[in-house]
Amino acid sequence: MPAKKTALGRKQDRARVAKGQDYEVRYEAKKTGRSASAVKKAVKKVGNSRKRIEKRLAR
Repeated sequence: MPAKKTALGRKQDRARVAKGQDYEVRYEAKKTGRSASAVKKAVKKVGNSRKRIEKRLAR
């Protein structure tokens, strides 16, 4: 039986972008108006924190 998802667990998961998950990369690309490859480069540069990625892509 899988572990029960808690609100905290979901919140922590949403605060990150999984570079290997295409749907997460596409969502972030659409949200910021940038390309998927730009999102992947940002993840590589600043890590997987959604806040830092969005800040980087806003430049």
